[in-house]
Amino acid sequence: MNTKFILDESRIPRQWYNIIPDMPGPLFPVINPQTLKPVTPEDMGVIFPRALIEQEMSTERWIDIPDEVREIYKLWRPSPLFRARRLEQALQTPAKIYYKYEGVSPAGSHKPNTAIPQAYYNKQAGIRRLATETGAGQWGSSLALACSMFGLECTIYMVKVSCTQKPYRKSMMQLWGGTVIPSPSEFTNAGRSILAHDPDNLGSLGIAISEAVEDAATHEDTNYALGSVLNHVCMHQTVIGLEAKEQMALAGDYPDVVIACCGGGSNFAGLSFPFIADRANGKKVRCLAVEPSSCPTLTKGVYAFDYGDTAKLAPITMMYTLGHDFMPPGIHAGGLRYHGDSALISQLYHAGEIEAKSYRQNACFEGALLFARSEGIVPAPESSHAVRAAIDEAMLAKEEGKERTILFGLSGHGQLDMGAYDAYLAGGLEDFEYPEEKIREALQRLPKIQL
Repeated sequence: MNTKFILDESRIPRQWYNIIPDMPGPLFPVINPQTLKPVTPEDMGVIFPRALIEQEMSTERWIDIPDEVREIYKLWRPSPLFRARRLEQALQTPAKIYYKYEGVSPAGSHKPNTAIPQAYYNKQAGIRRLATETGAGQWGSSLALACSMFGLECTIYMVKVSCTQKPYRKSMMQLWGGTVIPSPSEFTNAGRSILAHDPDNLGSLGIAISEAVEDAATHEDTNYALGSVLNHVCMHQTVIGLEAKEQMALAGDYPDVVIACCGGGSNFAGLSFPFIADRANGKKVRCLAVEPSSCPTLTKGVYAFDYGDTAKLAPITMMYTLGHDFMPPGIHAGGLRYHGDSALISQLYHAGEIEAKSYRQNACFEGALLFARSEGIVPAPESSHAVRAAIDEAMLAKEEGKERTILFGLSGHGQLDMGAYDAYLAGGLEDFEYPEEKIREALQRLPKIQL
């Protein structure tokens, strides 16, 4: 009985899967925050290279992966698929549990799947430096890695509270040549404005995005790179699900449910989109996005046009949102802090094509502890949300006395997140349910868009 299912390097996907042609209905336009009209390629060209703009707007189902990108992918792809037999035994469940493990990448997460092509296309366009934001640090470290491979400079605005909670993520970024700036900072107009109003601001992804976008827009040799949310980012991540489908076939199995954590949506999109495509061919596979109760975008947010950042510099998109000035609590240790979700995931959820569930962080860390003691891998706190949901699905199968095949995404390891685990083991990790009144208050400040 195999525990892991490995593909040869020759099986690294040669194309990314673009879900846009298979979406339920047309996409809403993306709105320029200055003109309040649909964005044009020229608008996006201020901060993105043409190749990525074309991918963002493409209606082609398959996009070729450049050979140079596939060569770097070989450092860790194809990533392994595991059968979690020891976890199954610990739960005494009839369910079969599989997980696709992205922690084998140099940065320890799934983020290099898009960081590498983004750096490649910017290098091809003659760009010298990339500016970005990061929360927990997986994206920042991945982009620093990618920039080092293509000889680009990298400036990373890291959410201030995460800089404190996850110092070794910052060290990784600096090790690969990145310049890390705690956000909000004095380096941008957006940061200075926020600090003038609130000198002790702990930061948010919305604020860090504002700073990175402003940095890119005001320097001709600099572009912006985003680690989640955008169409081309979700598409780059589909190497995860494309490989997983082949590996599930090697195992002689197919999932009844596909589960992944969901912040902005890149990890969930990467694993689930290739399986969602199967639904049109009659496959009855459920896809479940899991988020924290302290940042419950899909489960408590509204489906509306909103800004992608706090300073209203990024484009306005139709998405599930908690409001662009949403501030996650400082006690939130599990990552997944973004106020909105990918437009693609939001539309799929609104159409009933996917499901969503939120969990409090102690329940997630409890699941991560059981997983670590069963399977040996310490999950990233973000991934602990998927672990928790997979365990609950397996226990439901036990209660019902039914077999069930579960596939979840283990998007990275948690070996640089031990501060959060220390807090959990010491009983100091607080649960937090984001208040409904705070959400209602933030949603009153959504932009008024008329199509």
